[in-house]
Amino acid sequence: MHRHGPQDFTTGSVPRHLLVFAWPMLVGNLLQALYNTVDAMWVGRFLGAHALGAVAVSFPIIFALIALLMGLTMATTTLVSQFRGAGDQDGVRKTISNSLRLLAILGLAFSVTGFFFRVPVLRLIGTPDEILPSAAAYLGIFLLGLIAMFLYNVGSAILRGLGDSRTPMKFLAVATVINMILDPLLILGVGPFPQLGIAGAALATVFAQAVSSVLVLRHLAVKTGLLQVGRRWWAFDRRLTRLTFTIGLPAGFQQFVVSIGMLTITSIINRFGPTVVAAYGAAARLDQFAHMPAMSVGMAVSAMVGQNLGAGQDQRVSEVVRWAMVLSGSITAALAAVALLAPGFVLRLFTTEPGVLAEGIAYLRIVGWAYVPFALSFAITGVLRGAGDTVPTMFITIATLWLFRVPMANYLSGAAGLGSRGIWLANAVSPALALVLTFAYYSTGRWRNKVAVRRAGGLAAPETATAALGDGPKVSGRPAQEEDA
Repeated sequence: MHRHGPQDFTTGSVPRHLLVFAWPMLVGNLLQALYNTVDAMWVGRFLGAHALGAVAVSFPIIFALIALLMGLTMATTTLVSQFRGAGDQDGVRKTISNSLRLLAILGLAFSVTGFFFRVPVLRLIGTPDEILPSAAAYLGIFLLGLIAMFLYNVGSAILRGLGDSRTPMKFLAVATVINMILDPLLILGVGPFPQLGIAGAALATVFAQAVSSVLVLRHLAVKTGLLQVGRRWWAFDRRLTRLTFTIGLPAGFQQFVVSIGMLTITSIINRFGPTVVAAYGAAARLDQFAHMPAMSVGMAVSAMVGQNLGAGQDQRVSEVVRWAMVLSGSITAALAAVALLAPGFVLRLFTTEPGVLAEGIAYLRIVGWAYVPFALSFAITGVLRGAGDTVPTMFITIATLWLFRVPMANYLSGAAGLGSRGIWLANAVSPALALVLTFAYYSTGRWRNKVAVRRAGGLAAPETATAALGDGPKVSGRPAQEEDA
């Protein structure tokens, strides 16, 4: 196994591959979270609870805007990994250029749209008046830099599909250091830097993300040689574009549904005033960190499953998911213990206000129980994404979020008289329901029939692009016998 650069996941030890590939993504996710967490720490400590709440209400909106594009980056990882597993370098190159062009155009469109409609959306979700100006300032700058975020994310998705998780981590580390240095300088106006307050936090993040996007694109062009600028590679491939949307749209819509659901949950939280909003903003940071091992392992599972299905090594998939559940479940259990046993320690990193601390502690002691079920379901979802079967998880997410979590949060916090505790309780129960439903679908094995690229047949015929949506002929799930050269 190659320890550096792209890896072949179709042979060798599954747990070793999983560990070696997942840990850089875990570090990368931690670094990505540090962007927002450092912002929150500086903002909360020096600008107060209202400014911290402004950052908190901004992120569901950001997540809603990037949902579709994130789904398309997932599709890019799936296609690149399947082409690599099938030994089709030409398909890999075409997928890279096609995805970069597509994501750049859509990223720019979403950035501009989000910027001009940010204030109406903030009002729509019931953002308190005292928070609104700060939230609009932070969100506006963040959205203008959105295209840099997407170029980095699609570049990272390409490298993950190739089996390289270390390079994106290194570039993200550079960007994180830049962000950590610029944050206090621009927020507080140190030395020659202007005092920009909450807008400075957003500007520091955007600049750092721009650096990471330049680094990852340069690596693809110079180091791998897979990103080429000739006319042949930059013309849109209609079949690849269709496959990218076929796989990516359900995943993106799933993320969008989650984001709209979280906006709705945020609007319910906003009813209880700035203290509860600030408590949620601080406590949800631990949620973010607790979910990272599962997200990292899930992304590793997608790349590993994609390569093995592309190579026809279907028998290795069940071994991948078993090890993934053990790994992510055990790490997440330790983080759940922190949330349940020492919530105050974490929250004091963000605020010292007694009311905010009390509410945040109540949140973590309820929601901490949901961390492990989330981790296990994410490992299984990684298999489905690696196969390109993204529709079932979309429907499961819609069911658990909109038929359970949102109605229960509204009812328990209102008519049932539980207040904010009712919202936290609904948030805690829904991941367990998602785990049951996701495992039930995985057990059917239907995801094996959704693979777009196989070694024996190459890119699926144009009409099979609809197979991932449940229509038309399906790609054969029979394993090919040819070994990787």
